[in-house]
Amino acid sequence: MATQLAETETRSSNAPDAVVVRFAGDSGDGMQLTGGQFTLSTALSGNDLATFPDFPAEIRAPQGTLFGVSAFQINFGSTEIDTAGDAPDVLVAMNPAALKTNVQALKAGGLIIADTGEFTKRNLEKAKYDANPIEDGSLAKWKVLAFDISALTLESVKPFGLGNKEALRCKNMWTLGLALWMFDRDRAPLVEWLNNKFKKNPVLAEANIAALNAGHAYGETAELGGQLHQTHLDPVPSPAGLYRTVTGAESVALGLVVGAQLAELPMFFGGYPITPASSILHYLAGMKEYGVTTFQAEDEIAAIASAIGASYAGHLGVTSSSGPGIALKGEAMGLAVMTELPLVIVNSQRGGPSTGLPTKTEQSDLYQAVYGRNGDTPLPVIAARSPSDAFDCTIEACRIAVQYMTPVMLLTDGYIANAAEPWQVPDVSAYKPFPVQFLQEPNGPDGTLLPYARDEKGARPWIKPGTPGLMHRIGGIEKNPGTGNLDYSPGAHQAMTDARKAKVDGVAKGIPAQEVTLGNDKGKLAVVGWGSTYGPIHQAVRRARAKGLDVSHIHVRHIWPLPENLGDLLRGYDKILVPEMNTGQFKTVLRDQFLVDARPLNKTSGQPFTIAEIEAAIEGALA
Repeated sequence: MATQLAETETRSSNAPDAVVVRFAGDSGDGMQLTGGQFTLSTALSGNDLATFPDFPAEIRAPQGTLFGVSAFQINFGSTEIDTAGDAPDVLVAMNPAALKTNVQALKAGGLIIADTGEFTKRNLEKAKYDANPIEDGSLAKWKVLAFDISALTLESVKPFGLGNKEALRCKNMWTLGLALWMFDRDRAPLVEWLNNKFKKNPVLAEANIAALNAGHAYGETAELGGQLHQTHLDPVPSPAGLYRTVTGAESVALGLVVGAQLAELPMFFGGYPITPASSILHYLAGMKEYGVTTFQAEDEIAAIASAIGASYAGHLGVTSSSGPGIALKGEAMGLAVMTELPLVIVNSQRGGPSTGLPTKTEQSDLYQAVYGRNGDTPLPVIAARSPSDAFDCTIEACRIAVQYMTPVMLLTDGYIANAAEPWQVPDVSAYKPFPVQFLQEPNGPDGTLLPYARDEKGARPWIKPGTPGLMHRIGGIEKNPGTGNLDYSPGAHQAMTDARKAKVDGVAKGIPAQEVTLGNDKGKLAVVGWGSTYGPIHQAVRRARAKGLDVSHIHVRHIWPLPENLGDLLRGYDKILVPEMNTGQFKTVLRDQFLVDARPLNKTSGQPFTIAEIEAAIEGALA
């Protein structure tokens, strides 16, 4: 049979600056693994990238159903990438349900790669199709490349004697091989990874490698005309250094280790499994050599209580959860505030309320973070804007916790926790240490102990239990200012409430002034964001400014207390737009604190903002 090599687009011809690819299939089709390994190959090629893993909420939904679809989107290119992209250029659909739930997101003229082997009558019925969309013309506005990936996979692994079910599990590697060819990727790192993954079962390693190579060869040799071509994207210009891909959960785990080291403390992590926060515990469990102790408690309350106990004993106590678990931890957070012990609380937000959307992203826990405890219970709140930014934010949370003797909440979300991006591994020696000094002797007049005496930051001394001569009361009942003895008097409660509030308010003096992320420090419109809205806001503002619109981007890391100059900065704009994945929580905080007319742009679909949504809102605000 005659073969023809498809034409390769290069950056010197008409190759795009960036491409968005979405892999979608049944939750058992290995789409997250496929996307993860394609991400690795993309990073090794030197492209900038951002990913968005989109999991089904069910642990294992019935095969072929619409609610069992798992997807992985990656935006990569030879230019700066801040988001996982809006509309995909390529959709790889492994079954009808994957096509049905994802095709409307594909840009007009985009490419659909579909496995016809899965487009059976039964699977079409499960996906609520009355007719086969590959054959009925309903996909006319897209390019469609449909062939039997299942059969091609079975053929490629036939020499290894696998059963039909095991053989079809290699289908994702066949698909990955085709994707690697399409974007001029090296297979060698994937071959090495497969050999390591299946080193106890060499036959499975060889079968998967054969499927990978077969998919790659299909792209090289198939006579597919203009439907399929190879695209090469040059590496993005980057400063010299060591790079790796990092997810938000990895970044938080690494930041906790570095933060504890900078404080010269051992770290204790008490956690309880919950999506999407569980990965932090998984990563930390493998870091024992850095003085990390991990504990999977029987419930969320035990997890935070154990972390508070560790802080009392002189460790850096850390706990982590998502919205429902953070709610359960609420009373214990009040205990940490009342005892004035350092504690880092990581909230990987997901859709709510209650169990809500376990695998989908949202920013709806801001009220909970800032206000959500009984009594006047202030604590600092920090929000990471991206997976790599979570590293520095976590270190900052550790610093504030130990320097101000307070619990601190770090907000990420499902998108940040699971998404990956390139990260230049920093020189840790460049970070300023903040070593802890424990009280070693009485600090009051005539050799008395004042466990609630305060330093210039308003922080009380940290006393390890068992230190000779420093026995003191601690607990959740109100204390006498200074001595720490139980004191229910009105004056004591007023003084201690004021002191705890002043201490947290004083954190604002030790954080950087708020800067404009992109644009001018005054003008017609400021788009103010926090957390994972950074990417789409930044790109939308960049596009709007390229059109000549007077708009700037301000992204806030310190949610509570807010930067001292933020109010004056916001008052320099005629209009303020606040996009957030909730019903307007940060907008309300800005109105409350600064009396500015902040207007909301809200989204609670469980999906991140697209650039186009924010760009349209900017144009509407300036119309």
